Amino acid sequence: MKNTGKLLSLLMLGLTMFGSISCTNDDEDDDDDIIVTPVGEMKTVTGKITANTTWSASNQYLLSGFVYVESGVTLNIEPGTIIKGDGVQKGSLIILPGAKIVAVGTPDKPIIFTSNKPAGQRKAGDWGGLIILGKAPVNKPDAVIEGENQSKFGGTDAADNSGQLKYVRIEFAGIAYETDKEINGLTFGGVGSGTEVDYVQVSYSGDDSYEWFGGAVNAKHLIAYRGLDDDFDTDNGFSGNIQYGFILRDPAVADQAGDSNGFESDNDGTGTGAMPQTSAKFANVTIAMADGTPNAKFASAMRIRRNSAISVYNTLVTGEWPRSAVRIQDETTIANFTTGKIKMDGNTVAITGTPKEGVIEGTTLALFAPAASKNKVAAVADLKLATGYNSITAKPGLLPTTGSALLTGGATLPAGFEANTVVGAFGATDWTDKWANWDPQNANYEIQK
Repeated sequence: MKNTGKLLSLLMLGLTMFGSISCTNDDEDDDDDIIVTPVGEMKTVTGKITANTTWSASNQYLLSGFVYVESGVTLNIEPGTIIKGDGVQKGSLIILPGAKIVAVGTPDKPIIFTSNKPAGQRKAGDWGGLIILGKAPVNKPDAVIEGENQSKFGGTDAADNSGQLKYVRIEFAGIAYETDKEINGLTFGGVGSGTEVDYVQVSYSGDDSYEWFGGAVNAKHLIAYRGLDDDFDTDNGFSGNIQYGFILRDPAVADQAGDSNGFESDNDGTGTGAMPQTSAKFANVTIAMADGTPNAKFASAMRIRRNSAISVYNTLVTGEWPRSAVRIQDETTIANFTTGKIKMDGNTVAITGTPKEGVIEGTTLALFAPAASKNKVAAVADLKLATGYNSITAKPGLLPTTGSALLTGGATLPAGFEANTVVGAFGATDWTDKWANWDPQNANYEIQK
């Protein structure tokens, strides 16, 4: 009995020490994380997350209705975790201003937000989407996020930190809550530059793939794959830098409620001079459309309007965009271009078909492509693109072949970007390797026990 007593004492001591270790938290908020015990099951998440929480890759998580991460709270998501959205309840994850999401996957274990439907039955708009809100400046007073239509965002802290997204896939999101009130695949509202966004793929979104409402967040290595509406939509004073983006459209799928563009950019809904002005910078983006007759609701690869002043560098446009390749719309926005507020350097436009408004719309080819700008209008056949560069039936051929002018033909990029003279999203490195998925419809997302 004596030995048994000693063993029990040692066991109790060990448990006490384990409990002390598990409650230790180095988070700057000094709050204890809530660790979800891995039991290999689907955990339904509803309502508000009010304490630091970790979602484990050993479980899956079902978003039911609007799920809010409250201010002061951090949601940690382990590499390889799968989060599904309940379509009936229109599940969505909303990171409120002052909250953080830390979703850092790896190339081998990306974090996946996806449909709750089985393989073969998934479609765009199966669930809501991921919304991140912060305290960075926006040009709309009392801004309320589109789609959810309740939560306010924005403030005065351009360097606000809403956490990290890295090696993350978001699939089959973009549900309509009401007419013209859809949630995008990934929405940013007033998100600050302290937030890290790198290696994110949004596939089959039922609205825009990405939309930025104000804020100053930067991002790299973004994929917009076979979305419905616009791919990169910028509004309300967004001023971040986006580098390395790959947009690939299905020509049969466009937004029947409006029109679909690669880029769509406004200063605000009516084109006022509200400040801060939308002035984001994009570099090394490829905007491509797969082969086939485009849906009548497609418009332009780039639509810049309503007093936007975004700039675009070293970007490649291909595909049969039926209206135009680059459309600079309305007098105020055209003035932004002619006075140099909108900069376009190092871009190559090589579209197929005959766009009804011309390759360049709203300005002239001479103004778009003076020699100093290194902008070019070319033929696809001359670019030495890889076989299947715009395939939607298999992984696209991403890397230009040896001798392609795209590998060295770009302009010198402004400060804030990684230096290169590559035109388009890819040079010699396939940064989509391992973590991206070109066939999420047939992926096996069943719980592995």
